[in-house]
Amino acid sequence: WALMLLLSVAVPIYGSHAPLLTLCKVDGAIPFSSTSMVVLVELTKLMLSLLFLLARAREPLGAAVSWRHAVPFALSALLYAANNNLVVHMQLFMDPSTFQVLSNLKIVSTALLYSLLLRRRLGPRRWLALLLLLAAGVTYSCGGLRGPSDPSGMHLHVTPVGLLLLSVYCLISGLSAVYTEALLKTQALPLSLQNIFLYFFGVLRNLMGSLWSTTEGRFLEGFSLWVLLVVLSQALNGLIMSVVMKHSSNITRLFIISCSILVNALLSVALFNLQLTLLFFVAVACIGLAVHLYYGVT
Repeated sequence: WALMLLLSVAVPIYGSHAPLLTLCKVDGAIPFSSTSMVVLVELTKLMLSLLFLLARAREPLGAAVSWRHAVPFALSALLYAANNNLVVHMQLFMDPSTFQVLSNLKIVSTALLYSLLLRRRLGPRRWLALLLLLAAGVTYSCGGLRGPSDPSGMHLHVTPVGLLLLSVYCLISGLSAVYTEALLKTQALPLSLQNIFLYFFGVLRNLMGSLWSTTEGRFLEGFSLWVLLVVLSQALNGLIMSVVMKHSSNITRLFIISCSILVNALLSVALFNLQLTLLFFVAVACIGLAVHLYYGVT
């Protein structure tokens, strides 16, 4: 898990997503279609997985491949697509700051489903570590970074419908991750082939959504070098996370996501002159203690 943490955090792949998106903005707005970017991310992951499979073509597959291996990944793609759409619709019932804070609850939902569905017992010490991860995410979201013109206080706004959608979002987020991990581990197939199945359905589903969308403009309209970097970083992140779920667990994935806020913060300070607040250091302390409790204490 330490190697995956290094690749996703120290080499800023996961944590660079938000700063790179900010650099993509033109006059304060995103100039490209988010649907087009998602299609390109899925297509890039598919092509890279195909290259990895071809590079290992001489190695035996380990099992006879049939359509029965591929079909279950359609459900994974559907769950991920539903989650992505929920993120968009939830913005209508809560402000972005509230979503950033409350979305950390998916740490708890993922851990619960991981424990229940995969029958992995997490002791009290490890549950405490996961709660510390939740506290770190909420603390950082509440004001770990501050700009010169940002208000000193933070006010959360969410409607009852927003809370309902948030609950569904956390449930589907955890379910999609745990279901995909179970698929990756139960099939005796190379990870690159399993990724091809998953990302094929992802490309198909998102292409259908792109064609269904009424957004005007060309497919690649508004794209720049920064957007291509976002696409590449997200594709690499997806591939790394599949390695984590195949050979480690979704719990490790949660730790990687939480640790990535350190990179996110440092990049934001360097690129946008934002200031670290006391809450950032509280979040760092919570993450450090959580890592120690979960991985360092026997």
